[in-house]
Amino acid sequence: MSVRSQSSEPSAATHRAGFACFVGRPNAGKSTLTNALVGQKVAITANQPQTTRHTVRGIVHRPDAQLILVDTPGLHKPRTLLGQRLNDVVRTTWAEVDVIGFCLPANEKLGPGDRFIAKELASIKKTPKIAIVTKTDLVDGKTLAEQLIAIDQLGKELGFEWAEIVPVSAVGDKQVDLLADLLVPLLPAGPALYPEGDLTDEPEQVMIAELIREAALEGVRDELPHSIAVVVEEMLPREDRPADKPLLDIHAFVYIERPSQKGIIIGPKGKRLKEVGIKSRKQIEALLGTPVFLDLHVKVAKDWQRDPRQLRKLGF
Repeated sequence: MSVRSQSSEPSAATHRAGFACFVGRPNAGKSTLTNALVGQKVAITANQPQTTRHTVRGIVHRPDAQLILVDTPGLHKPRTLLGQRLNDVVRTTWAEVDVIGFCLPANEKLGPGDRFIAKELASIKKTPKIAIVTKTDLVDGKTLAEQLIAIDQLGKELGFEWAEIVPVSAVGDKQVDLLADLLVPLLPAGPALYPEGDLTDEPEQVMIAELIREAALEGVRDELPHSIAVVVEEMLPREDRPADKPLLDIHAFVYIERPSQKGIIIGPKGKRLKEVGIKSRKQIEALLGTPVFLDLHVKVAKDWQRDPRQLRKLGF
């Protein structure tokens, strides 16, 4: 039986602030969910697993709370040095957050990858864990019910209880607000940690590089899923422009691993690279609220995913 202590002040007056982290297999809908909760794009999404490489923090401002979302890469069995580093990022993050949301797609039966993560979660004793069933718009009621039962069972098998099990559809905007309502009480009481209006603490250059990488992945996902890295070398306001017509010059390099991949990215007569530039420039202008001139170049960084020196240079 649970007993609540009577507090003299109403609970509505308690402001909470803290960190929640979404985990799950690659492509489980973590970034889409982060964007839906924040109400704006702060994490890149793509149908290719392993597109998130940076810990993006999305910030949800509410009258009663500030929820800071840490979006980690999908945990997976690493095949490269980059893969190992991404896994280390995940584990470090888990140890530091107030609540963990485990994303499990409604349209895929629980598999070895989910059990692998759940087992890791079971070893983190103190942090409350919420199971978030994503992509519910893709299944019928019976399939969803079976998935909810299987997830509940998984926790029991591993000796822990989920604080909540919540079905959501970030794309259909179903139960996203409810998820926030369930996460907030699990945060510690305290004042806001970020200024009102901030949506992420990701540096602008990193976000711009991610938008370019998302656009570059668009048509070549099957051929070059993990071989693309983007570095923004320079961002400078164009000189001698009138104050009411500013222009920001952005110079960026798209790195690939082998010379043979260069043609795939550039496309016939430079068509693909031009499309990448147009698409990402629109997104960057929306993000920064200013007109942009985007200068893109493709460079080869041989086998960068396996080379510690190159990984450092590319920001990992």
